[in-house]
This record gives sequence, structure tokens and C-alpha cells, in this order.
Amino acid sequence: MTYATSADRTDIPGRVLAELADVFGVGEVREPRHLADGLMNVNWKVDTPAGAFALKRVTDVPLDRLSRNLGILSALAEDGIPVSAPVTTTTGDLVAEVGGGVWCLFPWAAGVHVRGIDLSLAQAALLGAHLGRLHVGLGRVCGRGLLPAVPDAVSVDVTLTERAVEKSFRLSEAVAATGLGSAFDVAASVALDHRRALITKHAGLRPQHAVPEGVHGWTHGDFQYRNLLWEDEELSAVLDWDRVGVRPYAEEVVRTAQVQFGVDGVFDLARVSAFVGGYRSVMPLEVTALVDGVRRLWWKRMTDFWQREFHYDGGDFSCDELFTADEALLRWWTDRLDQVEDAFAAG
Repeated sequence: MTYATSADRTDIPGRVLAELADVFGVGEVREPRHLADGLMNVNWKVDTPAGAFALKRVTDVPLDRLSRNLGILSALAEDGIPVSAPVTTTTGDLVAEVGGGVWCLFPWAAGVHVRGIDLSLAQAALLGAHLGRLHVGLGRVCGRGLLPAVPDAVSVDVTLTERAVEKSFRLSEAVAATGLGSAFDVAASVALDHRRALITKHAGLRPQHAVPEGVHGWTHGDFQYRNLLWEDEELSAVLDWDRVGVRPYAEEVVRTAQVQFGVDGVFDLARVSAFVGGYRSVMPLEVTALVDGVRRLWWKRMTDFWQREFHYDGGDFSCDELFTADEALLRWWTDRLDQVEDAFAAG
């Protein structure tokens, strides 16, 4: 994985900006404004004689996959999914390689990002229905040959207990090497010790099979509030199509609910149930698949240390702010495994 420095994330050299304006044929760009909402890739709002646009630099998706994913957006828009099709370059491409970076451009979409707990129960259910329609739409796109056929089966990696513990020790050594010079270092050190204890205590609850329960198909890959815009209490745009891929539908449903409604260290279980109910009104996903998906995501979070890997392995501090809340949520979730699974099943 490539990690970005803070300067890399926010600065565009003038010559690169001018070349991008020429490549996309939009005229002179006036004062690009960096958008801080993104975590992995980097986004700017740019005003031009041709209108306002969202400019995106993609840092962690292969070029061929990015082009394929962007190529389905017009078809999804025709199917009623709230998406913005990308602007093509003057040569008809969806992606531009300029200044050593990979770029794409979209018409500016109106709306605001709304955290899951700030949605009403009705909006939470509406969001679930939108995700269901999105999965149906991606299935239709696949049927038209714009995406590869869905394989008969998928498997999902389930991290071994020993592997997770080993990684935690390696990261503890990396933290210790800093001399615990910051508040983040101190918090990371304590959390890694606590996580090892949790992993060991709950190892018997690890999912035992690589093949998940339930149906699978093409999914968005990062359907969460930073990639969703709302206007007048309606979902107005779904953004960030870099991670389109074949997954268990339950995986995307559960992950979306966790990011949307797992806020400030707790799950809003009422909104979880409303969201899942909205989804199942469109896509009748089995309860067994949902419960299996919840347990798999819990174990993935239990054995994942990605924010600390960004920080200590890559010197990328852009996701540090997520660490404390995610750690608190994991502890809350672990103490209430049955309660959380019941909330998903109730939907």
C-alpha cells in the first residue's frame, strides 16, 4: 500500500492543475478547494468556466479497475441510482494520468454528508432501501456485460488468532520505538495490550468457515456517510466507486450499518434495525446470512489494526482520528455480541 503525506494529500502543483484542465477540457481552474471528508483518496472542488466539478486523485486502486468501475455509472444513473457519471477527457477516457497521479473528474453534486445517527429512523430505512436498489442495479449492469459474471462462490479470509496476536506484538514494538512521545502513542500502546487480551479471550468465537452464509454479487464497497450526499431529507448522490467488487451482500449491509450507526463508541441499534429492514424490503436477505455477516465483521475488527499500520508503518496520520472511536465501539460490541446480532436479525 502507498501511504501519503499531508502535503501530498492537499497540494496540486500549478502545472499539474493546468494540464488537468486541458486534459478534461474544462478551461482554467479557479482556486481549487481541498475537501477534507475523504480518508483514502483525495478530493477537491474546482470552479471552471464549464462549471463546478469534484476532482479526485485516486491513490490505492489499480487503473484498469478504476476505469471499469467508472464505466458503469452512466448505466446506473439510467437505472435510477443517484450517481454522477464522470467527465471524460478530450480523448474520451474516464481517467487521466497526469503528474504521476491518477485523476478523475465529476460534475459537482449538491448535498451534505450526514452521519448515521443524525438520520431519522425513516431515513435510516430509506438508506437501507437505497442500498438494496443499488445491489439490484449492479446485478442488472452485470447482466448487460459491463461487469464480469459473478462467480458461483466466494470465500472471505478469516484471520487466524495467532496471526492477529503476532501483528499486535509487532505494532507494540513499533510504538515502543517512538518512546511514547505523543498521546496517540500512549493510547495505541494501551489499546494493543487490551486487544491482545480480547483476542485471546474470545478466540473460540472466531468464524470457522471461509465461505460466508447467503447470496453474493456486485457491491459498492464503501457505502457510508462520507460517500453519501443528502438534500431535502432525500439521498441525492452516491459517491466513490473505487471499490466496486463481488462480495457477500450481508458483508456490505453489515459494514454499512457499522460505519453509519456505530458512532461515539456505541451502536444505535434502533437505526441498525430500521436500516436492515429497509434493505430487506428490496433484497430479501436471509437472517442467517445477516447474523453470519455481523460475526465476521466483528472478528475482522477484532483482528485488524489498520489505523496503527497507517501511522507506524507508513507515517500516514490521516486516519488517526478514527482510532479511539473504533476501539471503543469494538469493546462495546464485544460485550454485547448477542444484542447486536439480534438487532440485525430484527430488521
